[in-house]
Amino acid sequence: MSENRNKWYKLDNVAKIVPCTEAGTDNRVFRLVCELKEEVDPEMLQQALDHTMQEFPHFNVYMKKGFFWYYLKESRERAAVYEDNLPACSEIYIPGRRNLLFRVNYYKKRINVEMYHALSDGTGAFEFLKAIVLRYLGAKYNLTDEQLEWSTASVREKKDDAFGRFYQKQKDQGLIPKVSSANTKAWHIRGERDENIKLHLLEGTLSVGSFLEKARAYHTTLAVLATSILIESIIKEMRMRDHRYPVVIAVPVNLRNYFPSNTTRNFFGVIDVIYHPVNYKGSLEDIIPSVRKSFQEELTEEKIFQSMNSYSALENNIGIQMAPLIIKDLVVAGFNKSRKKEVTMTLSNVGKVNMPAAVTPYINKFASFMAAEDMQICISSFEDKLVFGVTSAFRNHEIMMHFFRRMTEMGIDVELSTSDFNTEPGTETRSTRDETGDGDAFHLQ
Repeated sequence: MSENRNKWYKLDNVAKIVPCTEAGTDNRVFRLVCELKEEVDPEMLQQALDHTMQEFPHFNVYMKKGFFWYYLKESRERAAVYEDNLPACSEIYIPGRRNLLFRVNYYKKRINVEMYHALSDGTGAFEFLKAIVLRYLGAKYNLTDEQLEWSTASVREKKDDAFGRFYQKQKDQGLIPKVSSANTKAWHIRGERDENIKLHLLEGTLSVGSFLEKARAYHTTLAVLATSILIESIIKEMRMRDHRYPVVIAVPVNLRNYFPSNTTRNFFGVIDVIYHPVNYKGSLEDIIPSVRKSFQEELTEEKIFQSMNSYSALENNIGIQMAPLIIKDLVVAGFNKSRKKEVTMTLSNVGKVNMPAAVTPYINKFASFMAAEDMQICISSFEDKLVFGVTSAFRNHEIMMHFFRRMTEMGIDVELSTSDFNTEPGTETRSTRDETGDGDAFHLQ
């Protein structure tokens, strides 16, 4: 770390929106998991983290509130590894405190990175987790640098503000990001919320090959099929009189796939997949063509650029620039409240996690979870393990039971585990923290 203790960083354009959009169980924290095949050695994990921080010095920061903007300031605090003893996705950013905006912990075979969204997005944070895991496994099994295939991205590239670099001013650009295609009130999930304002996690693990085989049978992609199954599962919980409202699934898009960037800060856009339940006649074939069309129309070069560009509107508008932070917070909070009316839930496909061949024998799977005010799904895969990480503010999980049962009806074996400790009699969920530490997983048949 630099000896200059006054070093500070501007927030990227997504990060500027994060602090004033927290609500209830949505504290803007996400969790990334690497599950190994042997239990974690905490001392070696700490050494791996120490080395990794040299590659990610822009993560060794805390957040401060200025008169015009929030900003990140270099911290004297050493990032420390500890055994997981908090509920998943617990609050990280607390105004006035100088704590780091991420935590690294472990539980038996699992290494967890939890991060505040103002610091990075899922793709950037996965690069951080992968670097920690590579250092850890490299030291434990005496692997060479050549076997570990280190990333060639420089520190400067990792901390680049890609939104600022690719922004181009456009006419009639609004004050705040415009990401919705729905422009109408969407149906919202109902249910009994956790009285302690805690998130419930479900982790569904299945075969990548089996799921892709089913996607090919429907002549579509993994993302389209997963989104279609989710929409069908939501419709099954809707009342008939609510079918006049569309189901709107927000899908984050990794902009690194469209712009040349190795940044580990936020760099994503959002598209909306809209489906009208009145068109559902009881079959997935009623949904898939509409979802496929939404993906095709939204993932065009022009719309992706507009999505990226819109996040820079906040910083580059003169009127907003001159407004004090308290006014900016009110404006963004109002936008966020309006946006939530247009979305049913979010499905984020983090994608395939690639690791060098030398370390794959020691890794079981990767998983990801994002705090949500209602419910959210994060998809990640490694080798043949496809993991659906679900976070829910509700005590019961009817939609997700429909979701995973639909997969078993297709002939896909699903291993499901949950963070729920006090389940009601007759439910199909059990604690992931059983006496063996492997997760009291079971199969939906």
